Amino acid sequence: MLALLGPVNAAAVTIEPRQVSVLIGSDSAPPGVADARWQPTSLPDVRTADVVWYRVEFDIAAAIATEYWVLYLPYLYGGGRIWLNGEPLAAVPESSQVLRVRRERPLLLSLPASMLHAGKKNVLHLRAVPAYTHRGTGAPRLVVGTQDEVQPKFERRLFFMRTLPLVTLVMASVVGLLVIFVWLRRRQEVLYGLFGLAAVLWAARTTNLLVDALPASVWPAWRLLYHATNGGFVICMALFALSLAGWLRPGVARALAAYAVLGPVLYLAAGAQAENLVARWWTAGLIPIGLSIVVVSVAAAWRQRTPGTVVIALAMSFAVGAGAHDYFIAWNAPRIEALSGWIGHRIFLLHYGANLLLVVMGVLLTLRFVSSLHEAEGARHTLEARVAERESEIAASYQRIAVLQQRQAATDERHRIMQDLHDGLGSQLFTSLLRAERGALDHKAMVDTLRSSIDEMRLAIDALASDEQDFRTAFGNFCFRWEVRLREAGVIPSWVIDLPDAVPVVPAHDALQLLRIAQEALTNVLKHARAMRVRVSLIHDAGRLVLEVEDDGCGSAAPVSSGGRGQANMRARALRLGADLDIAAIAHGLRVRLVLPLAPG
Repeated sequence: MLALLGPVNAAAVTIEPRQVSVLIGSDSAPPGVADARWQPTSLPDVRTADVVWYRVEFDIAAAIATEYWVLYLPYLYGGGRIWLNGEPLAAVPESSQVLRVRRERPLLLSLPASMLHAGKKNVLHLRAVPAYTHRGTGAPRLVVGTQDEVQPKFERRLFFMRTLPLVTLVMASVVGLLVIFVWLRRRQEVLYGLFGLAAVLWAARTTNLLVDALPASVWPAWRLLYHATNGGFVICMALFALSLAGWLRPGVARALAAYAVLGPVLYLAAGAQAENLVARWWTAGLIPIGLSIVVVSVAAAWRQRTPGTVVIALAMSFAVGAGAHDYFIAWNAPRIEALSGWIGHRIFLLHYGANLLLVVMGVLLTLRFVSSLHEAEGARHTLEARVAERESEIAASYQRIAVLQQRQAATDERHRIMQDLHDGLGSQLFTSLLRAERGALDHKAMVDTLRSSIDEMRLAIDALASDEQDFRTAFGNFCFRWEVRLREAGVIPSWVIDLPDAVPVVPAHDALQLLRIAQEALTNVLKHARAMRVRVSLIHDAGRLVLEVEDDGCGSAAPVSSGGRGQANMRARALRLGADLDIAAIAHGLRVRLVLPLAPG
C-alpha cells in the first residue's frame, strides 16, 4: 500500500490526495490495511468492477485542526459509503436490483472534529459501486479541507451540474413551447418549428442531470425517454442546419427521421437487453450525423458569409465536438484516458455546447423575426403611401367627373331653356310677325308683344345665372325689374326673401319655371286684380322653397273663378316642377302659393 499525504503545514487548508490504494471486492466493511488485495493507484480512477474500495490517508496539522473540515467529492455515480478512521461517515444510495442510481451532483460531507486525528494520520475508506448505466465504477479526485476553501469548489460544480440544468430545463421548455406555438400558426416557418422542437427535446434530455435515482420499474421508460430526446435533438439540429443552408430535401429529412426513431424503437422492443446496443452503437451513429451538420454549417457560412451563418457554424462545431467528447468519456476511450486521466474527471461538455447552440439559434431566429417585422412595417408604409396616392388620384378623378357632370348638366339645362325659348318666345315672335305683316297688329299690341318678349329673355338670362348656384341673385334681379313696373302701375310692392347660404342648388330650368310662375302671378295682378298693394315672399322651409304672391285686389271676382289662361300656365309649369300650386281668394285679394321640394345638396 502507498499513500501520499497532502501538504502538512500551518498554511495548508486543503488536501488533494493523488496516490491512494484500491481494492476490488464486495466487502460490506472496510478491508483491513494488511489485506493483500490493496494495490496502489492514482485519482481519479476508473475500474471495470462491481464494487471497488479506495483507501485515502491524509494528515492534519495540529495548528489547523480546530478549523471546520469537509470532504468534497465531485461525483459518485453509482452511490456508495464512506468511513473516516473506521467509523461510518455517510451513505449514498447505491444502485441495486430495485433501485437505479446515476448521481451527477457533487457531495460535500462534514468531517466532525471528534472523528479527526489532529497531527496524526487519518484514513478515509470509500466504497464505490457502478451506476446502472455505467460500464464500471471509480473514484474522483477528492478534496479534504476547511469549509471556507472547499465550499466554493462544491458550489461551482453544483451550479454547473444542478442549477444550470434546472435553468436550462425551465427556459428551454418555455421558449420551445412558445416557438412551437408560433410555428403552429405559421407552418411555412420550418426553422421555428425545428428550433422549438429541439429546445423541448433538449429540456427533456436535461432531466437526466436532475434525477439521481429511480425505481427499477420506472427505469426502462426513463432510459427510453433519454435515448429518444438525445437522438431527436441531434436530428433536429441536422435538419435545422440543412434548412438554414437551403439544402433540406424530403428524402434526406425522412432518412434522418427514420434514424432518430430507430434507437428508441430497438430499446422499446428489446428493453434493457438493448441498452448496450442503443447506448453505444446507435448513439455512435449520431456522431457522423453531427459531423455532417458541421460540414453543412461551414459550407453555408463560406457561401453566404454572413455573421449569422458564421456564428451558427462555430456553435455547431463546438456542440458536435462536445457531443463526441462526451461519448468517448462515457465509454472510457483509451485515447481520451491517455490525456492525464481525463476520463476520471468525468467532465462532460455537451450540456454547455447544446445550450450555447440553442442560444445562438434563438438569437438568430429572433433577429430574423425582427428583420421580418421591419420588412413588414416598411411594406405597410409603402402600401399606405401607394394607397394614399391612389386615393388622391381617385379623388381627383371623381372631382374631374363631377366637374364634367356639372358642365354636362349645365349644358343640358341651357339646351332645355333654349328649347323652351324656341317653343315659346320664338313662336310668339313669329306669330306677331305674321300679324304685323297683315296689318292686324296695332301699336299697343306691338308694345305688349315686345315687352313680353323682353321679359321672357330676361327670365332666361336670370335662370341661366342661377346655374352658378345663386338662385337668390336671379330672384333679386327679377324683383328689381318688377319693382319699377309695379310702381309705374300704381301698385306698392313688398319683398321678403329668406334663403339661407346653404340652400340646395336650383337647376337652371327649374329656376326658369319658378320665375315664370312668379311673373305670371304678378302679370295677373297688373292686368286683372286692380290691386293697390302686392306682397311677394320666397322662403326656405324644411327642405322646401315656398313662393307666395298676395295682392289686395278683387281676386275673388277675377282669374280664380274664371280660370283664365294665366292660371293654366302656372299649373302646367308647377306640374313639370313637381311642385304644389295653390291659387285661392283671401279676405282682401288673391294668394298664389307654390311649394317646391328641393333635392338634398
